[in-house]
Amino acid sequence: MKPNPESKLSLLGSVSLGTGVMIGAGIFVLMGQIAELVGKAFPLAFLAGAMVVSFSAYSYVKFSNAYPSSGGVAMFMRKAYGPGTMAGTFSLLMYVSMVIAESLVARTFGSYTLRLFNVENTAVMVPALGVLLIAVAYIVNISGNKTIERTANITAVIKIAGIAILAIAGLAVAGFPSVGELGRTDSATVAGGNFNFVAALALSILAFKGFTTITNQGADIIDPHRNLGRSIILSILICTIIYTVLAFSVASSLSVEEVITAKDYALAAAAQPVFGESGLLFTVLLAIVATVSGLIASVFSASRMLAMLSDMKQLPKLYSGFKNPALVVTVGLAITLTLLFDLTRIASIGAIFYLIMDIAIHWGLFRYLLKETGATPVVPVIAIALDIIILGTFLILKYKTDPLVIIVSLIGFVAILVAQRLFMITHTDSTGRMHMEMEMQMGKPMAAEKATEMPDDMDMPQ
Repeated sequence: MKPNPESKLSLLGSVSLGTGVMIGAGIFVLMGQIAELVGKAFPLAFLAGAMVVSFSAYSYVKFSNAYPSSGGVAMFMRKAYGPGTMAGTFSLLMYVSMVIAESLVARTFGSYTLRLFNVENTAVMVPALGVLLIAVAYIVNISGNKTIERTANITAVIKIAGIAILAIAGLAVAGFPSVGELGRTDSATVAGGNFNFVAALALSILAFKGFTTITNQGADIIDPHRNLGRSIILSILICTIIYTVLAFSVASSLSVEEVITAKDYALAAAAQPVFGESGLLFTVLLAIVATVSGLIASVFSASRMLAMLSDMKQLPKLYSGFKNPALVVTVGLAITLTLLFDLTRIASIGAIFYLIMDIAIHWGLFRYLLKETGATPVVPVIAIALDIIILGTFLILKYKTDPLVIIVSLIGFVAILVAQRLFMITHTDSTGRMHMEMEMQMGKPMAAEKATEMPDDMDMPQ
């Protein structure tokens, strides 16, 4: 029985979900963290991040057009590396980075909401409000695709219109910052010059990484072979314009010291000089809408990726005692991270995991699937080089300023790698062959489009 096309996401719905994840936390909280590293040049960091992401997106577009599925990155890894430890490890890195992004969105929601009430007990209330938002996202996600799409469409319009008002009004009142001003280093900024600027790109890329969640919509979108790639390109373009204009507006309204002081709610602080006290209310309400929609969209995509990993036998079979067990696991992990880490560390760990996974995607395309996807080799090579430079610089910076981030990231990576290898052993027979047939339902792979069916000869040792 074919899925009802009317229950599937349109291109507009897909773009709404993609931009919902991207705008959900990136621009609302990362601006202050980037300003802390690069001073007044933080708008340029967003522009540079968009350029890096444009190279990176090429691989995802090619993979999505060739192998659309609800597994997204998990399916891409399996196609590139074959079933086994490598595919599972890098896929789980992507999944964990998505869950980390959810906790980032949740805590951003808490930080902005508390601005309305002048609450000082942020250590308790921020994670508490974040957990509440995750619970709301769970309720919306169990309501079905159409509810998710309607929510995404409405909130996307509100976010884009609201942010456009903030950006245009800010530039109209404060004027466009001069090029010389953008290059100035303020006293509150960590002295690091170009090194800090390159390291900050890890965070600006994180503000765009939500586009990867679009790859998980392959089984839920109309005409996936065409619309997935289009949705990725459109989402990145929309967010590039929004981020850049708004960053210039904030740079015009606030000194870098003020941006850093209010780094967890920088946009709310920037709105006050333009709109007065009503600006605070407007921006906080806008942030609430953005984070709510961002979390709903992220939970949607991450839970589908986890379900596909289970179908692929890269993970143990998920407990079927709950409705949508992948959704329950995803929400549970997001709540745990929201309670354990602050915004700065959540963002840093997420950036590290994402860049490692991103390198694996580009290498898989370049090394194994250029012919099958029709990709040009030079683009993924450039993307790999950029990722390595940015990741290396960011790790050096964190080693100097916050080594706990590196320790937690290393422990997380090793734990995923070891767990994957041990699980692979459980379904390797005495001849060394892994039995990795996709779980089947009604004669077709679960959560996958027909084009992504896996042949029987995919039972290969890893």
